[in-house]
Amino acid sequence: MTTQTPSLTPAEAFDLLLSGNRRFVAGTPEHPNQDAVRRAETAPVQHPFAVLFGCSDSRLAAEIIFDRGLGDLFVVRTAGHIVGAEVLGSIEYGVDVLDCPLVVVLGHDSCGAVGAACAALEDGKAPAGYIRDVVERVTPSVLAARAAGRLEADQVLAEHVRTTVDLLLDRSRILTERVAAGRAAVVGLCYRLADGSAQLVAARGLDVAVPTAP
Repeated sequence: MTTQTPSLTPAEAFDLLLSGNRRFVAGTPEHPNQDAVRRAETAPVQHPFAVLFGCSDSRLAAEIIFDRGLGDLFVVRTAGHIVGAEVLGSIEYGVDVLDCPLVVVLGHDSCGAVGAACAALEDGKAPAGYIRDVVERVTPSVLAARAAGRLEADQVLAEHVRTTVDLLLDRSRILTERVAAGRAAVVGLCYRLADGSAQLVAARGLDVAVPTAP
């Protein structure tokens, strides 16, 4: 099955993304844009409708959990969705060059990076090697959650996703200008491994109701 994804508004892109997740949760995926025709269409050029910045966790395969296919999502992934220069450059490429109207920060429950940051604060022991760098970049989110009295695991995760959304906008002038002009939006989603649902926890540049912060 092949479906075209013409130029979309941020709201349309968000609705398209969530409709795919609802199909995945319901067990009725359509597997769009995964055939030979789509492969040929996207070989010379790509027009993804969203930048998906998520955790590297093997259970967070973007095209599967949002029921999309080739050329639909411009995916950037790091452990704990931590932000560095390479990440910012990749996201800006997706927004400025590929003209994606939506940027999604995708976190998930049972995140190893968030759990390691919490553990490091408890016992004062940092992991070895470059894993330590990942943990150190997640730690400010954990501290912010604790300062706000949000101590449950899902609350810490939501805080980390919201912090990442704000960090992207704080550090990227390109992204901030696009959002201010109404040409892009940045949202934060928390994915539940057990049921496969993606819950909205932050939205910038998008007129949608965000549930009260847990």
